[in-house]
Amino acid sequence: MGVDDTVGRGSFRLSPGLLIARQDRITVWALPTAFFLVIGIGFLFTFYDIFDINVSYIQTCAQIVPKCTPATASESLGLPTLINLVGYVVGALGLTVIADRFGRRYTMLLTLAVTGVGALYTALVNDYPNLVAARFLTGVGIGADLAVVNTYIGEMSPAARRAQYTALIFIMASLGAFLAIWLGLLLTTTPEPFPLGLPFALAGPSFSGGWRIMYYLGAAFAVVGIALRWFLPESTRWLVSTGRLERADEIISQMEERASLKERLSPVTEEAPVRQEKEMGYAEIFRHPMYVRRSLILLGVWGLGYVTVYTIGAGFTSVLTSLKYPPPEAGLIAAFGTFGFILAAVFATYFGEALERKYWLPIATAILLIGGVLVAVAGQPVRGAIPWAAFIGSMIVFFGFNVWVPQTYAWSAENYPTRARATGFGLVDGLGHLGGGVGLLAIAPILPAIGPVASFILIAAFLGVASVVAQFGVNTRGRELEEISP
Repeated sequence: MGVDDTVGRGSFRLSPGLLIARQDRITVWALPTAFFLVIGIGFLFTFYDIFDINVSYIQTCAQIVPKCTPATASESLGLPTLINLVGYVVGALGLTVIADRFGRRYTMLLTLAVTGVGALYTALVNDYPNLVAARFLTGVGIGADLAVVNTYIGEMSPAARRAQYTALIFIMASLGAFLAIWLGLLLTTTPEPFPLGLPFALAGPSFSGGWRIMYYLGAAFAVVGIALRWFLPESTRWLVSTGRLERADEIISQMEERASLKERLSPVTEEAPVRQEKEMGYAEIFRHPMYVRRSLILLGVWGLGYVTVYTIGAGFTSVLTSLKYPPPEAGLIAAFGTFGFILAAVFATYFGEALERKYWLPIATAILLIGGVLVAVAGQPVRGAIPWAAFIGSMIVFFGFNVWVPQTYAWSAENYPTRARATGFGLVDGLGHLGGGVGLLAIAPILPAIGPVASFILIAAFLGVASVVAQFGVNTRGRELEEISP
């Protein structure tokens, strides 16, 4: 039906379809630019917490695990890492339901608070059981936070730029990983001449509490993130889906005012096809065969893809040590890989919308293989020589196993309707992390035995199979959310 584009705030009539149509004609980011930083600080913290255990755990283990040495630290790392993943699944499956029923904004405050408490708990632990419990609690917050944040970004972004803005926030995630690994080298390793380590590292007999400082910093990031998120508006699509039309109208009117400074808004000629139903969350997903099918595809994509992601996260240093790199140098090479992580996020910001989401997975697989082979053929290093080939290969590896992630984040949210979007994302991303557990428990331990080239082929193979599964998924690029998922 025809609609006058002057109908808006203060009008005698508001309808769900009209409100969504008004928002969807906006083609630019229509919230304050500072909100990228507001959302991004939370993402920086969650990825900081995911990666901060990697380098720092040797020092943690030496202080809270009886008879732990650097040589045996990896034997006790598996349990807190695995329990953290279990917590991730619990949070993704449990807390996301709150976001679909009670709103995105308050749930994002809750999830960041849970993660922050987990970080503070970790900083205060004095024994191994409490460390495991703290990592579980942190995982609960992270699993839910990633789902709700990605849902929020997708719902507030213009249709043509959902993946772009998801990738822009993902830059903050890459900075969190970068900060965690490099701070771990600075605060928890002993000084070593480059490239065996950092000459200015701080750990030593007089300074052994660097790992606690890292978790205190994580808790501080959470406090800052919560304070900033308080200023975010609620998702307009969630407000519309739950009948809160006047509040949605207020926010959309503000978005229109801000967007009109950047572009000329086109007239609203027809209402968007909006459905309002009582069912939410899992009930809505499982009663529709289309959403069940989409969930199975995305579970395959994330489950297989996370085998690759977590195997590199846990097994990269093992592969390097099998090439006869000393452990400190192997850690430094892995740290250089974080530059590739940042480049992947920046690249996805500029080019992520150029292709359908699902096409990025095979591209990422090919890039990962190139980087892995370069690291593998670099050969045994000459002591004291700078392993430039390994540094570059590591950056390519990190670029490859991350460049597909923000587009697939956006894709996962797009596959579900507003009334079940956060729950759907949490379902596939949360259960998909079980694949990460497979990578940690079954794949990473065998890599040193099969050789570096075969290791990288095996690691990339899982992402390759995920690429095939993804091709059965729905095309979403540039389409309105209500069209993709009615």
